[in-house]
Amino acid sequence: MSNPTTPATAGFAEEWEEWHRGKDARLAAEHGFLAITGLHWLATEPRSFPGVPGAWSTGPDGVTVTLDEGTELVVGGTAVRGRHTFGVIPERGGVDAVWGDIVIEVAKRGGHDVVRPRDPGHPLRVAFEGTPAYAPDPRWVVTGRYLPFPEPRPTTVGASVEGLKHVYDAPGRIAFRLDGRELSLTAFNGHTPGSLTVLFTDATSGVTTYAANRDLRVDAPGPDGTVVLDFNRATNLPCAYTDFATCPLPPAENRLPVAVEAGEKIPHERGA
Repeated sequence: MSNPTTPATAGFAEEWEEWHRGKDARLAAEHGFLAITGLHWLATEPRSFPGVPGAWSTGPDGVTVTLDEGTELVVGGTAVRGRHTFGVIPERGGVDAVWGDIVIEVAKRGGHDVVRPRDPGHPLRVAFEGTPAYAPDPRWVVTGRYLPFPEPRPTTVGASVEGLKHVYDAPGRIAFRLDGRELSLTAFNGHTPGSLTVLFTDATSGVTTYAANRDLRVDAPGPDGTVVLDFNRATNLPCAYTDFATCPLPPAENRLPVAVEAGEKIPHERGA
């Protein structure tokens, strides 16, 4: 493949190893995704859930919990007792409530309010030994060009939870050449201003890599629209490890017809 921006081989693997260790450390943090013990969907009728104190409900005023006498949560550094209203939570937003060693995530995903307790002692987190991945190879670092749309395109995608939908504004697409083929990926906004993220599958999906999706973060384009796609840093989303995630699926056009033998593989937790 044509690759004018391939980095020097010296230090490339070491930089990747350091990045990958950091990624896995965040995943397995004390209250990271591997600590989640349940995904509970709220309704107007108050309900209690395993490992979570109180009775939880949602309505026009947002999420509410009613705690038993003598039970308290800490929300935003303040102890709350009795009945507490979290208010209306924005889409993809969330509030943490602390109960001893447990952090209870109160969030909205796909238009639905959810509660997800995070327990540092959860066996999935305790037993985590890292994510398998292809050996880093500079040939999978590809130069592309960012092509912005005239206006951001609202793009509806599926989710790892059946029946759930996510809507993202796609600001543009990234065109690139891989294994002699002209390809492109629809991009969503990244986590930092100007950066991008792409969700994709490829010919390895369901074989050596997780079937549903992988994620690739891309630094902000240069002045001429140039971007660098480092497929060595294609990562699993949390749904690759736990059924308690609501991760988005790639847009249909992001199913690459080539085998991207780079980045993270199917986690051990899925029987790899």
